[in-house]
Amino acid sequence: MQLRVRTARAASSASAQSPARLLKRKGGAEAAKAEALASVSPITKGPKPKLRRASLRTKAVASTAARPDAESDDAEGDKSEVTRAAPANWKQMLEGIQTMRAAGGAEVDSMGCEIYKKDTVPAHEWRFHTLVSAMLSSQTKDPVNAAAMERLMARDGGLTVQAMLVIDESELAQTIHPVGFYRNKAKYIKQVASILTARASGAAVVDIPDTFEGLLALPGVGPKMAYLVMDCAWSNVAGICVDTHVHRISNRLGWVTTWNKKNPKAQDPEKTRRELQDWLPREHWGPLNLLLVGFGQTICQPRAPKCDECSITHLCPSAHRSTI
Repeated sequence: MQLRVRTARAASSASAQSPARLLKRKGGAEAAKAEALASVSPITKGPKPKLRRASLRTKAVASTAARPDAESDDAEGDKSEVTRAAPANWKQMLEGIQTMRAAGGAEVDSMGCEIYKKDTVPAHEWRFHTLVSAMLSSQTKDPVNAAAMERLMARDGGLTVQAMLVIDESELAQTIHPVGFYRNKAKYIKQVASILTARASGAAVVDIPDTFEGLLALPGVGPKMAYLVMDCAWSNVAGICVDTHVHRISNRLGWVTTWNKKNPKAQDPEKTRRELQDWLPREHWGPLNLLLVGFGQTICQPRAPKCDECSITHLCPSAHRSTI
């Protein structure tokens, strides 16, 4: 009799162990399975236990957690995101920035991806120029990027998909140097040229993808670049292109609250894009990047912003005291 009792107790104890405790005793694929199990409630057999009456709040939370479609689209699995209300005075701020930017004069106005759309160049070629310029732009200032593009287009054969297919990777790297991560970018450009050629299946015209998903699938192309190229190359605003200027200024103005204060070097522009798109009317999505990039290059600079020259300091919560 005692043996049966001990056996039953041992079995009960083993079955009561949560997947989280099992996780400590497993590794590799088994650990992943145990971790997945830890995120759901265990299923038990036998009669249902009596439950205490839960409050309406508890039931609502449990119901939301149980629905797969209630999960956030945040890549990091942040389920706390909610739709953000439009901040106060955003229209006045936007109009003030538009007025300050009306005269132009920023580097991006003459060196950004928008400049490669030309009637004198076949459409599929200038679209490829736009894509390459976007790929070179990360961690690179506009003058350095523009100079690299000029060297590429000045080569024999110019800057075409075919020319990038045949150029030696080391030669390409030296041509685009000193853009940031120039060796990796040379490799990615070569890979993109190969992919585009293969997809063309022998067609005379080799063009870039005309969808956000198609662009994002290319090596060396992230969300920021894909949104930018969709707008500049295809006149299709699929989303807001958030670079370092848009991310910084949006946080300074109080339009979003996505600045990583604990680790300023580890910022997430995609969170800024999602928060902006929550409230900013869609007609402003396309122009916002060029508008704020130029504003960030001329007035709302990363270091020592020129608040004395800014016309919206009376509306800006960060004026003269920004820590961002």
